[in-house]
Amino acid sequence: MRLSDAVHVLEFEGPFRGTRVTVHPVLLVDPQGPLLVDTGLPGQGDTLRRLLAQKGVELAQLRWLVLTHQDLDHIGNAPEVARGSPAEVCAHAQDAPYIEGQRTPLKLAPERLATLAPEARAFFEEWAEHPPRVRVARRLEDGQRLPVAGGVRVVYTPGHTPGHLSLYLEAHRVLIAGDALVVADGQLRGPRPEVTLDMEEAMRSVAKLAELEPEFVVCYHGGLFGPGAAARLREIASAGA
Repeated sequence: MRLSDAVHVLEFEGPFRGTRVTVHPVLLVDPQGPLLVDTGLPGQGDTLRRLLAQKGVELAQLRWLVLTHQDLDHIGNAPEVARGSPAEVCAHAQDAPYIEGQRTPLKLAPERLATLAPEARAFFEEWAEHPPRVRVARRLEDGQRLPVAGGVRVVYTPGHTPGHLSLYLEAHRVLIAGDALVVADGQLRGPRPEVTLDMEEAMRSVAKLAELEPEFVVCYHGGLFGPGAAARLREIASAGA
């Protein structure tokens, strides 16, 4: 899905929690080099390469890889991206140790896996033993700006994980929300409690995002919502206040 010459919402499907889910990494195209936001589940490297190629971008051309947080469906192909490109891997400092493999990703911890259905638990246990690992070259901070697609503002949005971050494309009024929000049944919705580590913190992050007044929101699960996203985002923030 193409929002503009610079902003492309990718879409591909994979197994997750005993079912199949569709995820939406985002590709930002810029003369200085492309930026990719998140990478899909492990084993989807070929699919990711194909989708990039459809947008005229080869993996080896990537300049930045931004990981919104540590979860498996976001970092799954990050090692392959790092091996196949000169991309600078970026994430928030709070989640970087989990992405680098210094700590077990929080949602792969044994006590959380024990709560899953058997099929989902088997899937996650396989990856818990050998989770994807990639070195984070740059720790992103709240308010930092990346010189891509007219300016990308880093927004620290903890709650889903301690180091979750979102990106706001100021020139396009597009919010890349990661898992801070979801789109379900065509409607923008707040964070899902069952996969959010700290709901109170997550709702404070939603209120912070509402202040940005985005016209469009891209959620990793559910894809694009908008135009008119700002009003709906205010509703979600008010309901959680």
